[in-house]
Amino acid sequence: MSDNVLEPGPQDYDRVNVNVEAELAYWTKQFGVSRQRLARAIEAVGPRIPDLERELGVPLSRPAPPAR
Repeated sequence: MSDNVLEPGPQDYDRVNVNVEAELAYWTKQFGVSRQRLARAIEAVGPRIPDLERELGVPLSRPAPPAR
């Protein structure tokens, strides 16, 4: 999860953490799919975002990584 509580996001933008409710909510919104559809896609191809993009047919633009 992001440290910014006003704009919560995933800790890791490369995969969905299926054990964190807020991440599931974030990714269902990003992909524009239901929780059930996201769960089926994760079962089919795993939690990696590039694989889910292909499975769901929804390419996402990536946020820039935080500056160090």
